[in-house]
Amino acid sequence: MSLAAVRLGPKVGGVLAGTPIVLGPGYFFMIREQSDSFVADAALGSLHAMLATLIFCLSYVLLAKRLGAFASVACSAFIWILASAIADQLPGGVLLALALFGVTLLFSRVYINSIGLSSKTVSAPVRWGDLLVRGVLAGGVVCLATILLVNVDPAISGIVLSFPIGMLTIALTLHQRYGVEVARVTLANTQLGMLSLVAFCAVLSVSIELLPSGFAFWLSLFLSLFVSTFLWGFSRLEDSRRAVYKS
Repeated sequence: MSLAAVRLGPKVGGVLAGTPIVLGPGYFFMIREQSDSFVADAALGSLHAMLATLIFCLSYVLLAKRLGAFASVACSAFIWILASAIADQLPGGVLLALALFGVTLLFSRVYINSIGLSSKTVSAPVRWGDLLVRGVLAGGVVCLATILLVNVDPAISGIVLSFPIGMLTIALTLHQRYGVEVARVTLANTQLGMLSLVAFCAVLSVSIELLPSGFAFWLSLFLSLFVSTFLWGFSRLEDSRRAVYKS
């Protein structure tokens, strides 16, 4: 996902970053260790945390032009913690969480489109040390949520599992190496890709207690990847129409 964000451009990178590369492994192990009701509540917690992650991306886009790389990422992470704590207290279930996410996404996209971020591909060498660090951090989040926090509230496990560690490290690296605008546009495009994560969490939360746990997990993963594929195809179609219009 990190390579895609750099090599294939922010649109494709944003869509791919929305695939459940951390949530998938996390829930794969959680399902084998916990009850279906625990997983359902954790997935709902993850769904609530998607709202906080949306705010994280928007916060970074707003702050990065005024602050340095570390300051903007740190402030955005702090805002994520506050937003996830508030989101965890929201009443209602999956439908309300989906409605709130949809309204917030619409507001965020309207604002981001209004500021006219440029979209460009960065030609840069692969830095395997960066990828190793991101992989270790993502694995640490999975271990924390599925092993160390299993005796806490399941929603807390789901929220921690949804911490945007990948987005955080990608934003920091892009900001430092390729400039603030590259980092901003990548995080902005990640918002739309998050629909894949939302689909994964929503389907898993609803289906885990109705279907065999293994089937519910693979169904959630399949629908998540279907959403990512649809977003990728829609992006390609949009680019093709724009090219035809320019010609």
